[in-house]
Amino acid sequence: MTKHTRNTMSLRARLLTGTVAAAALGAGTFGAISANAAEPAPAPAPAAAAAAHPRDLTQSTHLTIDAATRAAQAALDAAESENQRVTVAVVDRNGNTVVTLRGDGAGPQSYESAVRKAFTAVSWNAPTSELAERLKSAPNLKDIPGTLFLAGGAPVAAKGAPIAGIGVAGAPSGALDEKFAQAGVAVLAR
Repeated sequence: MTKHTRNTMSLRARLLTGTVAAAALGAGTFGAISANAAEPAPAPAPAAAAAAHPRDLTQSTHLTIDAATRAAQAALDAAESENQRVTVAVVDRNGNTVVTLRGDGAGPQSYESAVRKAFTAVSWNAPTSELAERLKSAPNLKDIPGTLFLAGGAPVAAKGAPIAGIGVAGAPSGALDEKFAQAGVAVLAR
């Protein structure tokens, strides 16, 4: 071999050497990235809890589930004592259904009607029979979603504010429905 041949590598040898070096460098970088990816990310710092100022708070009163159930059962019992097949609904101040009792033989339409009567009574803090009379002077009230201006809903109040509504539906008259709803309210006053 000549001196020139020993000191210079062939083009093929140089390409092979460069490729091996690049692969080794790439493998090392990939391994470092893979190792970092396997480590769990540090947990984010918890957000500081901000305390609301008392002037920015309000308190509301709600029926317990036990009280709502007692009221609904009293209304259902009053209806059954007169051989009426009804559904009774109790909603909270926000109109959310708390309890619904469907009596034996109550019609399928009575469920939604009872809920809507209860919602209407608590929304206006008035019996729905009174609210039905208001429709004569304000017929657009009936367009408010979720309401039903038929007798059979009674509000439940505490400290002068509405906290729940009881709705009864399924008796042959709204007057009977409302009488049964009032039986539920009366149980809560004891």
